[in-house]
Amino acid sequence: MSHRTPVRVAVIGCGGAARDYHIRRPLREFPEVEFRVVCEPSPESYAATCALFEECGAAPPPNEPNLERLLAEYAAQLDVAVIATPHVYHHDQTVSCMEAGLDVLLEKPMAMNAAEAQHMIDVRDRTRRLLVVAFDGGLSPYIHTAAAMLSAGAIGDLRRITAVVWQDWRAATVGAWRQRIEISGGGFMFDTGAHMLNTVADLAGEPIVEVTAWVDSLNSPVDAQALIVGRLASGVLISMNGCGDTGVGGCESEIRLFGTRGMLRTGIWGEFLEHMAHQEEQFKPVPVPRRQSTWLHFLAVRSGELKNPCPPEVGLRMARLWEAIQESSAQSGRPVRVG
Repeated sequence: MSHRTPVRVAVIGCGGAARDYHIRRPLREFPEVEFRVVCEPSPESYAATCALFEECGAAPPPNEPNLERLLAEYAAQLDVAVIATPHVYHHDQTVSCMEAGLDVLLEKPMAMNAAEAQHMIDVRDRTRRLLVVAFDGGLSPYIHTAAAMLSAGAIGDLRRITAVVWQDWRAATVGAWRQRIEISGGGFMFDTGAHMLNTVADLAGEPIVEVTAWVDSLNSPVDAQALIVGRLASGVLISMNGCGDTGVGGCESEIRLFGTRGMLRTGIWGEFLEHMAHQEEQFKPVPVPRRQSTWLHFLAVRSGELKNPCPPEVGLRMARLWEAIQESSAQSGRPVRVG
């Protein structure tokens, strides 16, 4: 893929994730990406951003901490906004950027609730702007290949999907905005766990119509672990298990898809794919095209080379699922219809 037409970018929110995933890699790999301005209210985060640009041999862009002023002054000089702010700001900032004529690459989760997600879709349709949600699994060729294998009957009839993710999330986020429900919209399961919810939904290939869920805060202000059992439209059962209080380092995951003639195994970020055929005893790697970066996918979608694999409809799907999970948990695991 070749993307040599300049893409003029504003970065909204310059925290660690934005610097690592949305600035460092484009600076090193995509010379057509031109960072024209950033929007960061924290002097410390802006200083770290400037240091990153200098480390990569580039001049730091100016900072306009007020998004309304930034759009008024710079919108005519921009093509794209990358939004990597706390979740509560996603809706308003995305709507403002699309209204100003910009395409948007938005960090997950897309919205705090289904009403916000639906409004973002409505604005996308009216403004005809591009909105891509940065779900790693949704952008992964391993997940696309797994979904295609399921559709082609590579493991026979689907019987079960099980998923698990674990991380020492609770201790790492004490005192941070991620544990303030009014800003984050949820805890571990709405943050790291959002990848699991989205990737399982992608792999299922059909709606999750009902869930029963138990969510535990472990004396935190937000959820720290959960067990979710769901039913697909076809009747296939799924289970998703997340623990954000492991006491061990790292963050790991696994998804297994059980069929009548084999199994598939992958991760919630779509990091790998393995297949165990009927009557075999070991998983074997599935060869797929090399995994590409979020930015390469986004540039390919903008240039018309690739259909948007993570449109805002996936954000609406997740928001409806999260609302059903919360409702079920609040009622001690009573089954709740999704959406």
